[in-house]
Amino acid sequence: MANAILDKFKEEAVETKTYDADKKNKVGIIGTGWIAEAHLKAYQQCPDVQFVGMADLVPGKAEAFCDQFGVDKTGINFYNSHKELIDNEELDCVSVCTYNATHAECTIYALEHGVNVLLEKPMCVTLEEAVAICKAEKASGKVLSIGFQPRFDPNMQMVKKIVESGELGEIYYIQTGGGRRRGIPTPFGTSFIEKETAGLGALGDIGCYSLDMVLNAIGYPKPLTVSGYKSDFFGKSTKYSNKPEYADIFGVDDFAAGFVRLEGGIILDFRIAWAMHLDTSGDTIILGKHGGLRIPSTECWNGSIGGPMTIYHDVAGKQVETVIPELDNPYDNFYLKIRSFLDASMNGGEPPVPSSQIIYNQAIIDGIAKSAELGREIEIEIPEI
Repeated sequence: MANAILDKFKEEAVETKTYDADKKNKVGIIGTGWIAEAHLKAYQQCPDVQFVGMADLVPGKAEAFCDQFGVDKTGINFYNSHKELIDNEELDCVSVCTYNATHAECTIYALEHGVNVLLEKPMCVTLEEAVAICKAEKASGKVLSIGFQPRFDPNMQMVKKIVESGELGEIYYIQTGGGRRRGIPTPFGTSFIEKETAGLGALGDIGCYSLDMVLNAIGYPKPLTVSGYKSDFFGKSTKYSNKPEYADIFGVDDFAAGFVRLEGGIILDFRIAWAMHLDTSGDTIILGKHGGLRIPSTECWNGSIGGPMTIYHDVAGKQVETVIPELDNPYDNFYLKIRSFLDASMNGGEPPVPSSQIIYNQAIIDGIAKSAELGREIEIEIPEI
């Protein structure tokens, strides 16, 4: 019986494609900070990519970025703003790797000028920005994909496969979240922790990943209401911060939680942390009327799972547990994120991580932040795009 159940969830082979190196996608990168490194390295694995321009607010930073990672700068032009890059280059695609607070303006400008966009997560800071991005995308007819590389992890895909198999039955409750005991990202400078640049802390940085794992699995139902909480006890403390000198400028959340009602009568119980006095805030659990799924938490939310998953269900009148073995991942999720975006851009296909889904993710994040500030539950209202 157990083998029959496990047979439903066997890993499928990934098709290997070949690409014509003579047909180049003209690519630009906006923002050459830490996360842009992963984009660059993934693009370098694509024979059909030609870098034509890069932009960064800091003079000389984009040039140094290329030198650091062995990029031949011949034919690449460098700019100090996204507008200069887009106005002066014939671009097929851009990666937006800027501060959270500038995601919307860079993405909208690129879409309005006929450029396909891979937008690094979180989508933006507020729901209002997300709506503006989606409207620009719709008007442009271009491809916009949001940078959720965990979608390509086979274990994450297995979560969705289990839910869609019907093995759990109708889903009614989800608990998810996670985070770090000590993990405020100040080793990467202050852009993650200043209100003006980040807008959001742990809630946007890693909370968006945790939300996507479960929302994608259940088909991204619309969020209806949220009661949110957030705090900054660790970031504001010289005792616990890994960079005490940054305590005075810490302007975002280091912990957040929310209780969300979704369409279909599903309850989402969520919490996320950059810092806390625990090694984990708990495993992810998905409860259905026929079974429950436990997804082990990770030590530091890394976009996968923390070990084999377990389905709790009844078989022939007996309470049993079926362990789903953790799958090896022979692929680079970041490469798959870049490659799938390029394929969609070239062929006019559907974006691998569509904004029509991630606007719900952003609505929950925005709702938690606004509810926390108001100190009460609020309704989530998402206008028609």
